[in-house]
Amino acid sequence: MLENELNELMMERHKKLDDLNEAGIEAYSNDFDREDIVADILDNFEELEAKEKVIKAAGRIMAFRNHGKSSFADIVDMSGRVQVYAQQNKLGEELYELFTSLNIGDHVGIEGTVFKTRRGEISIRVKSFKLLSKSLRPLPEKWHGLKDVELRYRQRYVDLVVNPEVKDKFILRSRILHKIRSYLEGRDFLEVQTPLMHPIAGGASARPFVTHHNALDIDLYMRIAPELYLKRLLVGGFEKVFELGKNMRNEGLSTKHNPEFTSLELYEAYADYEDMIEITEDLIKTVAQDVLGTLEISYDGLEIDLGDWDRMTMVDSIKKYAGVDFSEISTVEEAKALAKEKGVKVDDKTSVGEIINEFFEEFVEAKLIQPTFITQYPVEVSPLAKRNPDNPDFTDRFELFIAGNEIANAFSELNDPIDQKGRFEAQVSQREAGDDEAHMMDEDFIRALEYGMPPAGGLGIGIDRLIMLLTDSPSIREVIFFPHLRPEVK
Repeated sequence: MLENELNELMMERHKKLDDLNEAGIEAYSNDFDREDIVADILDNFEELEAKEKVIKAAGRIMAFRNHGKSSFADIVDMSGRVQVYAQQNKLGEELYELFTSLNIGDHVGIEGTVFKTRRGEISIRVKSFKLLSKSLRPLPEKWHGLKDVELRYRQRYVDLVVNPEVKDKFILRSRILHKIRSYLEGRDFLEVQTPLMHPIAGGASARPFVTHHNALDIDLYMRIAPELYLKRLLVGGFEKVFELGKNMRNEGLSTKHNPEFTSLELYEAYADYEDMIEITEDLIKTVAQDVLGTLEISYDGLEIDLGDWDRMTMVDSIKKYAGVDFSEISTVEEAKALAKEKGVKVDDKTSVGEIINEFFEEFVEAKLIQPTFITQYPVEVSPLAKRNPDNPDFTDRFELFIAGNEIANAFSELNDPIDQKGRFEAQVSQREAGDDEAHMMDEDFIRALEYGMPPAGGLGIGIDRLIMLLTDSPSIREVIFFPHLRPEVK
């Protein structure tokens, strides 16, 4: 719709609002007592018709057809859509004229009885109605809708109104979250809340957002992960905890990244990363089966079987997909020479483990289409994971990949305060060398570990990415109500 056309239509609607005010008609009323929702009206039509029950429904007008002395409109509420039928000889000339002056987008309350039209469509015969909210902006045209992708994300409130499939996707998101909670509660996990503002950014390798607390006169970091606080709860005696909430990371935007996102983190005392593998697979399969009714899904043109899961070490995966065997590489010089040969940029890397990780990201990630657990991550890229007892250069850690996307990250948690302090010190050195995503030193967390944290397994799942997968959404912005965008250009 062109800007001048929009302005003309808005002027017409403002004129109607002025006319309503002049006539003493409230355009934003709040005294209609809705008693019936559309889905119940449609489901119980025969009973309602037989009893000639007067129903009271409310919703937004989404279609209007004026036939002179009678008019049809469609109203929509959260549960569905129903047709309403108004006649001048039933309402009276003045009230009927008010009805025909309504616009698509207006909210109305309807009182009447149900019947079926000659075409068999369930409808409400209007006995009275009330304007509840006047829409001053016209909705996008019926046949064109809201198609501009950025405009859809920026004006999600309109997107939800005119694109029903978008609303359905977010209803599915809510069901997925509910199922995750009920699954974990069924395994005796306790849901907890930890701070969103931290004195030290920790729990992940990421650049934080910084804010300032005036009363304390200190800078604080918006949470990049709840991990270190949840582990403090393990120290305090809580043995199974989870948090389903928001994290904020001051990073770039992409189809897989939004600076504010939802994650699940859970920790179980006396468990390890093998237990986390079992929970991860069972949780995702249970949610998919319960919410979608199947384990065979489509994502971005790919057929995914959530009933068939693979597993391999990081080194083995690189050998399979890149033809490079890092089990035969022992020095940084050898690893860098190999990287140069393969075109992998690793000039700033100081360990074989970091170079292994770069090879994995370059050659393997995108090829992991079916559900695959990648295990045994190098110590250098796993500062919070416990070392593998048989190969201490690697950790008992896994990441889950589906359709080339990282979905989950888990490990046997490091509970040795001396080892943990050494890892933090190594991270601090990386930070001082210019890596602003490296961990900071957290002396209080070390102190907590010194009191004794039980052996534990921990798991983090990117909820938005999981929902992308289960709703076949190629962009994270499709599954976040209000994704972050660049400022609107006027």
